[in-house]
Amino acid sequence: MITPRRAPEKHLIQRVGWLRAAVLGANDGLLSTASLILGVAAAAAKPADILVAGAAGLVAGSMSMAAGEYVSVSSQADTERADLARETAEQKADIDGEHRELAAIYVGRGLRPDTAEEVARQLMARDPLEAHARDELGISHHGRARPVQAALTSAATFAGGGAMPLIVAGVTPAATLLPVLCGATTLFLAILGAAGAQAGGAKPWKGALRVTFWGVLAMAVTAGIGRLVGTAV
Repeated sequence: MITPRRAPEKHLIQRVGWLRAAVLGANDGLLSTASLILGVAAAAAKPADILVAGAAGLVAGSMSMAAGEYVSVSSQADTERADLARETAEQKADIDGEHRELAAIYVGRGLRPDTAEEVARQLMARDPLEAHARDELGISHHGRARPVQAALTSAATFAGGGAMPLIVAGVTPAATLLPVLCGATTLFLAILGAAGAQAGGAKPWKGALRVTFWGVLAMAVTAGIGRLVGTAV
């Protein structure tokens, strides 16, 4: 009897390359733009000025997120390449020593010495650099730095998140802008927090609670400063 071949399992760790940037970008875009609009509105600015400030903050934030993610993730990629180059040189200089080092890692993880030797031998026969990258350096395929992916994801999600409060500000009368925008942004934060937690395999209510708490706190501080500045001016 032929055993049916199992379908490849899809683990949540496969999403780590883009999920962090997406969650950070969307929440940052939503919260930054909403807080900026609230601060300007609390200072008794005109509706047109509020929309201009919100739009400028959205565009500037998207570009800033893209640049920041690209630079930071590029630094990670540079470090990974440097470590892999060093590992390649070490294997060329002393392949037997690298084999013993890899076997010692497996012994430290609980394998018997003879089993660890055999595992190390087979893995290094297949791809010595990959074996050492994964088990010695902690560099895996799913966790590799991808600067362009991170930059594009952050910019797009920041713009998407920032568009929500900007649209609300554009359709809400000035007299009710502050409470309506606060309520809508709080709802959006809860939804994004729950969605991010769900995508990462966590409980949605936990993600919604932590994102909403810090988001409401940031909006309150920004609106308070805007009102103080507006009163002083």
